[in-house]
Amino acid sequence: MLTIEKNFPLTCSYPLDRLGEPDSLLFFDIETTGFSGDTETVYLIGCISARNEQFLFRQWFADTREAEKQVLQAFFEYSKDFRTLVHFNGDTFDLPFLKKRAAKHTLSCPLNCLESVDLYRRIRPWKKHLGLTGMKQKAIEDFLGIAREDLCSGGQLIAVYKEYIKTRSTHLLKLLLLHNEDDLKGMPALLPILYYPDFLTQEFRMTDIKKSSGQTDNLVITLKGDPATVLPIPLKASLPPYAIRAERDLLTLSVRPYEGTLRYYYPNYKDYYYLIYEDMAVHKSVGEYVDKDARTKATRETCYTKRTGVFLPQPSPVFSPAFQNAPADRRCFFEFTPDCLSDAAKLNLYVQAVIKAIFAGR
Repeated sequence: MLTIEKNFPLTCSYPLDRLGEPDSLLFFDIETTGFSGDTETVYLIGCISARNEQFLFRQWFADTREAEKQVLQAFFEYSKDFRTLVHFNGDTFDLPFLKKRAAKHTLSCPLNCLESVDLYRRIRPWKKHLGLTGMKQKAIEDFLGIAREDLCSGGQLIAVYKEYIKTRSTHLLKLLLLHNEDDLKGMPALLPILYYPDFLTQEFRMTDIKKSSGQTDNLVITLKGDPATVLPIPLKASLPPYAIRAERDLLTLSVRPYEGTLRYYYPNYKDYYYLIYEDMAVHKSVGEYVDKDARTKATRETCYTKRTGVFLPQPSPVFSPAFQNAPADRRCFFEFTPDCLSDAAKLNLYVQAVIKAIFAGR
């Protein structure tokens, strides 16, 4: 077994404490001879950890086919000093593979006792919204503008490892180690992608509200988020009548108002009368005093009161009363008034509902 140890400066633009206690985090990646932990082997395990403003880099390489057990033992012993494993798609591949190989060698696997942070799983729900070309680590690195020396994939290196076992070529060894090293160094560099879910699920503070200066009469709401949550690349998305633009720590929400008459539908129509001439519903306790010829039992379609004004759409009834065009209409609105967005808690519920609607509809 070969052991490689290096240190390099701790540079990470994403707060490590959002993943866990920085000193307790262990980033790791494995290289294998195939996909099945039952029949294939792990020939390389690499990891990095943060210590005293530096990243400590470690690799254990099986320079013979028989060295796999040593590689596993070395990594398992090293991992005991940490509480959280950070990886890319490790929940699906790396961890199950290591546990199967440990069982093959009748080794105790301490990884079961550690917390798991899978960067792949955290990013996967946002793939299409960020316009990612794929979900491999290289695709996310390309999105963030991260360059790497290694040009080989893990699959391509299987044949390289088999050739190395035969030839002991130092050139082939360098290729094998470099791919794993770049994957590991790429993980901290990859972390700013997590700013997107952090940004889009945080609480915002409204800083401005005005009509758009373009051809539309949209209402433009400017919101400020946590100044420590800064997007590396701007994000735009829309689903009429909503549009958002996120840049650095600011979110701009554009909403198309509705001006006219809408209806508020009472929830229990059996308790109401519909007043024929007034075109509105009233509770039976009031309607019983109205001439019988001027009233009728309300139905779901006639159990409403009308309001004329300016309204803002809402994907779900965050603000009440919620107005509609028809009882079965999935769209609903709330009346726009000078102080309708002054409640910070409701404003954030509204913003989150809009974000969810936009991304669900894309």
